[in-house]
Formats: sequence, structure tokens, C-alpha cells
Amino acid sequence: MANVLVVEDDQFVRSALIRELSERSHTVRSASTALDALREVAQAAPDVVVLDLGLPDLDGAEALKMLRAVSDVPVIVATARDEEAEVVRLLNAGADDYLIKPFSPEHLIARLTAILRRSRQSAPPRVCQVGGLRVDLEGREAYLDEALLDLTRREFDLLAHLAFRAGQVVSRRELLAEVWRQSYGDDQTIDVHLSWLRRKLGETASRPRYLHTVRGVGVKLLPPE
Repeated sequence: MANVLVVEDDQFVRSALIRELSERSHTVRSASTALDALREVAQAAPDVVVLDLGLPDLDGAEALKMLRAVSDVPVIVATARDEEAEVVRLLNAGADDYLIKPFSPEHLIARLTAILRRSRQSAPPRVCQVGGLRVDLEGREAYLDEALLDLTRREFDLLAHLAFRAGQVVSRRELLAEVWRQSYGDDQTIDVHLSWLRRKLGETASRPRYLHTVRGVGVKLLPPE
């Protein structure tokens, strides 16, 4: 069973979807605006989102782009627009599947089941161990030699991205895109956070243990020798 977020401004339709999903033992939360949906995704971390495009505060396609900037949760968009160009645009914007309104509850359940099956089969590992460093994405905790590290949200995101790419050089551009969600920015921001992270890992740039700078390229995380 899954945690499902239903984003629909029509109260009658929303209630019907909640009832159908709940009867199949899914845990259902709901939102009636795009901004409420973004808050729900950030706070409740659903397994899948059913997103209506006709929202009162924001165009559904724009809401989809904003959602994609903060989460990779599978999204099924529900739309009354059945033109091929529109469907392609939604898929390119980050939708995993779509339903054309009106649709039956059985159709929704079938699409949702298929999405969940695919996402669980391809789900990446949630815990990473590199030497004495362990990063737990689910609990958003990191341990060094079994001691819990006191990390800020950004420090954790930076460490997790590097740890799950251990042994690979990660470019600064990738860090800006994946950790800061920016297409461009100041390298000094990365340097400052790396400096704070090194301090908490008990190392310095001149005496690295885990974090190694590859001059002119990026950063690589390795287990201590």
C-alpha cells in the first residue's frame, strides 16, 4: 500500500478519489491548490502524487515544474486536454503518467499500481556506507564511526550526494544543480559548505580523509586509506 497525495480543487472529485483510494488501503492526503501541494510533498513525502492541472492558483504544468524542483516523487497528471502536443509537454515537464478526464476509479488504480510497481523496482538504495561514514537518506542522518553527525539540511544533502557517488568526481555544476537546485551560482557557496562539512568529518582541505578536491574539475568522496 502507498501514501498518495491527491491534488484536486473540485471537492466532489477530490472526495471521490480519496474514498476510492482509501477503500484499497492506501493512505491518502489531499490538497486543493498548487502551493498546498508543494507543502505536502515537502512535509509528508508521498509515494505518488495525482495532480489535477486545473488548479485555481497556478497552471498545472507550472506546478509540475515546481514540484520537480523539490522532489522526484512519481506524478500522475489528470487533465481534460487530450491533444498529443499537450501530453508530450506534460511528460517532458516531469510527469510519469497521465489520465484524460473523465476517468474511472479503476483506470486510476491501474495506473497508480503500475507507477508504484515501477518506482519500487527501480528504487535506489537508501543507505550508503563508505568506510566509517554511513548516510541514511530515509532518516536524513549521517554517522561517522557510529557517531551521529550534526549537519544542517544543506550539509546533509551535499554529503549524501557525494557519498552515493563515492569514487566519482562530481562537478561543481552538478552540485549546484542537484544540491542547490540552481543552474548557475557562486563557487564560493560550495567551498564554504565543503569547509563546514570537512570540519565535521574531522579533516581539512590540506589533510583530507573523505572529501578530495580535484582541481578544476570537482569533488570526490573516497574511504580513508
